[in-house]
Amino acid sequence: MPEPPSAANFCGTKVIAMSIHDGHRERMKQRFLRTGLESFDDLTALELTLFFAIPRQDTNPIAHRLIDKFGTLAGVLEAPAEELRKVEGVGESTVILLTLLPQITRRHLTERNSRGTILNTTEKCGEYLAPRFFGERDEIVYLLCLDAKCKVLDCRMLFRGGVNTAGVSVRKIVEAAIACNATSVVLAHNHTSGIALPSYEDEQTTRQLKKALDAVEIQLADHIIVAGDDFVSMADSGFFRR
Repeated sequence: MPEPPSAANFCGTKVIAMSIHDGHRERMKQRFLRTGLESFDDLTALELTLFFAIPRQDTNPIAHRLIDKFGTLAGVLEAPAEELRKVEGVGESTVILLTLLPQITRRHLTERNSRGTILNTTEKCGEYLAPRFFGERDEIVYLLCLDAKCKVLDCRMLFRGGVNTAGVSVRKIVEAAIACNATSVVLAHNHTSGIALPSYEDEQTTRQLKKALDAVEIQLADHIIVAGDDFVSMADSGFFRR
């Protein structure tokens, strides 16, 4: 009768398995350093990402489960933490990493636009504001304050709402504009529906805000609505000429 494998054999097998596994990780990392993500599909890009949250486990099956559940890499990165936790093999470190990545990206995009930038066209305002909504699942409202030369004085998030709405306080917006000593302001919010066209409620809020700002001699230059990579300017649509 053959002898059972010895502890040494078990240990030897374990060492070999870990060596192969570690070799795969190192090859993936070196491939990324050589080519960036251009040679990676969604699955392998996610597998590589998970290396940094899961140090001692094959991340390929977990990446498969995440893509199967959320459809795409973008879907994974935009998924709520509570939904990520439901996927087998996803621990708290993985949840933190996957929810951190879009927020880091958003901060990178917004910080490239430094204070003091001149925003004297609708297109420039839209390009400045749109990155602030990257990866957001809730509707949020930003106020962009400009001086007489259209230089940025401040850009701050004022409100965060649910999935479909963000309550807007006209008084709070006016107070923020006055505090910045703004000559003009641009209001911006996102539509999580993916459609950037202004709603009836958007139009009503814009009218109320314009009236309140006119009373303190601050111009409402625009109301920009962002949806994904797209944005619509209510000024360009002729709303302020009605």
